[in-house]
Amino acid sequence: MVMVVLGSPAVCAAETPAKPSRPAIYDERADGAKQVDAALTRAKKENKRVLLMFGANWCGWCHRLHTLFESDSTIAAKLRQDFVVVMIDVNKGHNAELDARYGKPTQFGLPVLVVLDADGKVVKTQDTGKLEEGDHHDPVKVLTFLKEFSPRR
Repeated sequence: MVMVVLGSPAVCAAETPAKPSRPAIYDERADGAKQVDAALTRAKKENKRVLLMFGANWCGWCHRLHTLFESDSTIAAKLRQDFVVVMIDVNKGHNAELDARYGKPTQFGLPVLVVLDADGKVVKTQDTGKLEEGDHHDPVKVLTFLKEFSPRR
């Protein structure tokens, strides 16, 4: 028996357009310890806290949170005012020693946030799943978190 299908063209996988790749938001070659040291120096001078965002370029939720940080004007302003943000790449074990130094926050998944005071002491480790609402990070929850862990002035 021969079956003929009319009206539905066959599409070859090779003809299907490729999904656009995400831009690299994490520097996969950066030494996380050096990034943190530089951020702590700046935080001390500017009376800010350091916000470490552990993640990887393949992580969709990392991209969502990063986009929220940049696109929500209130959140972006709060970050500029009170934090030095450091994106720590942990792809394939990269910066594993930094993950260990801060109590293995990546055990909560990616992205994960760690707030440091200007002396490098951990103030808060935040599982970002608790900042989510459905398929996105809730701007109100994120802003509440940032306000709660901003430096006292």
